[in-house]
Amino acid sequence: MSKKLIELKNISKSFGNDTVIDDLDLYIRENEFVTLLGPSGCGKTTILRIIGGFESPDKGSVLFDGEDITKLPPNKRQVNTVFQKYALFSHMTVAENIAFGLKIRKKSDEYIKEKIRYALDLVNLAGFEDRSPSSLSGGQQQRIAIARAIVNEPKVLLLDEPLGALDLKLRQEMQYELIRLKNELGITFIYVTHDQEEALTMSDTIVVMNRGYIQQIGTPESIYNEPINAFVADFIGESNILDGIMLKDRLVSIGGHTFECVDYDFEPNEPVDVVIRPEDVELSGNGIGEVTGKVTSVIFKGVHYEIQVMSSIGVNFLVQTTQYFGVDSVVGINVIPDNFQIMHKPKSEDEEILREEEENEN
Repeated sequence: MSKKLIELKNISKSFGNDTVIDDLDLYIRENEFVTLLGPSGCGKTTILRIIGGFESPDKGSVLFDGEDITKLPPNKRQVNTVFQKYALFSHMTVAENIAFGLKIRKKSDEYIKEKIRYALDLVNLAGFEDRSPSSLSGGQQQRIAIARAIVNEPKVLLLDEPLGALDLKLRQEMQYELIRLKNELGITFIYVTHDQEEALTMSDTIVVMNRGYIQQIGTPESIYNEPINAFVADFIGESNILDGIMLKDRLVSIGGHTFECVDYDFEPNEPVDVVIRPEDVELSGNGIGEVTGKVTSVIFKGVHYEIQVMSSIGVNFLVQTTQYFGVDSVVGINVIPDNFQIMHKPKSEDEEILREEEENEN
């Protein structure tokens, strides 16, 4: 397993009376692609700026390879940042933009020329040296911004929502480009986004945040399949989040109907949150199932239909399926025990605030 490269210890940061990060601990390993994921205002960009040296924490320390760099200025850190607004110099050519940092460091002309060639090859823009940034597409400008960052040979590349200004198709292409670059360069990527698809596509590790707190850390698969609470379940993909009562081990009641599940170690008759992914709800056209329901809406999404079903137990189910069911169709609804995820209701004040915010967003 790779060694820890960056450690954030007891980090807190406020702007006026607004606490953005509260006593946060996080470590990032060498050569890891880590995504900080969460809604606007959750503190993810502030963390990135603290790592880059653009913000100072009110409390806590930042360690880089075991060395305390909390008070080190940005230009002394082995990190480079790529912003959503590419910040290219319009009066300079592509080559001059890429060379900017190297000239400040007083590298030789031959060294700079070789680095420009290497960087342009890496981002698949060889031959663009003399072009003006304004003549390039958004995706090409983003690649130049990345090239300018990587020629400085940082150990860590910080990316602050760098694909946010691109259209959907180009954004998807750039996701694969970033994965390729990370693998070829062998450096650590720390990526900030509120787009869960980007996080699931590119990351080795996802850090889900809300209101200055880390909600869950894990692989894309574990975050999606085993969310730790209702906020994570709702933010990572779509979910049916239902009120339930855990009658006993492996038996949960939803809307007065009893379902088998695989969860245990809850108190008898404990109120719980029940999470069911839309793709895990099975519909049958003959109306036979654990419960019945009526289709209230159907939307074609290209690879599947997204269907709303009002069930006979008074619970609305969101379903994703490749099978078509028309509006007003009577269907059977089934969910196998493994596909129920049972979660404790919030117990602390912080957890309750997060739950209320998630409910308000819905």
